[in-house]
Amino acid sequence: MARQADHGDMQRRPAPARRNAPPPVPPVRRLPGPRLTGLGGGLFCAAVMPVIGAVDRLLFDSSLTLYGVLFLPVAALTALWVRVGDLVAAPVSVPIAFAVGLLTVADGGDGLSGHLVGLVTGLATQAGWLYGGTLVAGVIATVRRMRVLRRRAAQRRRTA
Repeated sequence: MARQADHGDMQRRPAPARRNAPPPVPPVRRLPGPRLTGLGGGLFCAAVMPVIGAVDRLLFDSSLTLYGVLFLPVAALTALWVRVGDLVAAPVSVPIAFAVGLLTVADGGDGLSGHLVGLVTGLATQAGWLYGGTLVAGVIATVRRMRVLRRRAAQRRRTA
């Protein structure tokens, strides 16, 4: 006959061992950005802006406003991707690249003089975007430089 056990007769089993939870996923590190030299940053910007201008000309019938709006992130990326030692080059190369890319978008007549008139007119009418992109690159480069200088000063204080 089967014996019924009452609650007093039951042996207590130890609680099952809990498995350790997997370690928390480490926070995602910032992805390293490209580190371009000053020349490389200028070439990057000067290569991207004519491509943007050509796409703008094909898809949006040479919208200078769109070209100017797309210039701002290119200027920011150029300033973010330039090496710390070459930060001065970013605000210098960005306006040059704007002018190079503007050749593909600017409305001009036939021949060299027509293209030059279109370029000068485009630079005059889109000066706000040009100054804005240069300002973006300059501010980013300045902030990056200040952060590097603060970091170096903090390291000197720790070692001293």
